[in-house]
Amino acid sequence: MEQWTGVLRLAVQRKQERTVLAEIYNQGASKVTPPIYLDNSGLPCFYLLNLGGGYVDGDRYKTDIHLRAHAHMLLTTQSSTKVYKTPKVPVIHEMDIRLEQGSYLEFISDPLIAYRDARYKQETAVHMARGATLVYGEIITPGWSPEGALFQYNRLQLRTAVYMEDELVVFDNLPLTPKARSMDGLGLLEGYTHLGSLLVIGDEVPRDMADTLSEGFGAADNRCRIGISALAVSGFSLRVLAMSTLQIENVFEQCRRVVRKHILGGRTVSFRKY
Repeated sequence: MEQWTGVLRLAVQRKQERTVLAEIYNQGASKVTPPIYLDNSGLPCFYLLNLGGGYVDGDRYKTDIHLRAHAHMLLTTQSSTKVYKTPKVPVIHEMDIRLEQGSYLEFISDPLIAYRDARYKQETAVHMARGATLVYGEIITPGWSPEGALFQYNRLQLRTAVYMEDELVVFDNLPLTPKARSMDGLGLLEGYTHLGSLLVIGDEVPRDMADTLSEGFGAADNRCRIGISALAVSGFSLRVLAMSTLQIENVFEQCRRVVRKHILGGRTVSFRKY
């Protein structure tokens, strides 16, 4: 039997005009808040918690998220994800997300902070039905070290696979190894310190949304570099290079506002963390 430091299973379902909790199970260091309704839309927000305050050597986490048909949900973390020194065994986090027909998930994590000599591997698999929508965002910081030097972690690897009706439609493999290769290099961070990635996928996402957003980014903070690409399926992939978390969050917020207005007909809901 596999040993996990933390296990979380969370499922929601549509009931009348609201999305409500259908199933919850947690074990070890993984917890989640009760549903919080931030406005009158009937759309709940859940905050993922880590009781240990961060990941340490050899930690292994398993997270399963399930949105049943026509359920809508916001998901985020309570605070930044901290990966401490891992001298022997890297931290592993496996995440499975299942979106049934007509469901809508916004999952925006707080920044990932890897401490000196940290190693972390995240495997995310998303299984979507036709008519489901996914908004999935992550931010990677330059990490932390006692002397204040940046990029002192050993390795971060974030792999995300998205399946539409069991067909692989998106595969994103992002390895960062600053001890082996300078982050200033071409095709890496090129002088920036923070990296943001956002995926938006769904049949209801207009084919021209990437172009519309790209035009809007022309007037955005010029301290960022933003790349946006249409996918083979309806949706787009976004990368942001910046000098702070806030700059990336502002770009993500701009995207979320457009997506929610088009698909849900509503305003963007703040996670109200600060």
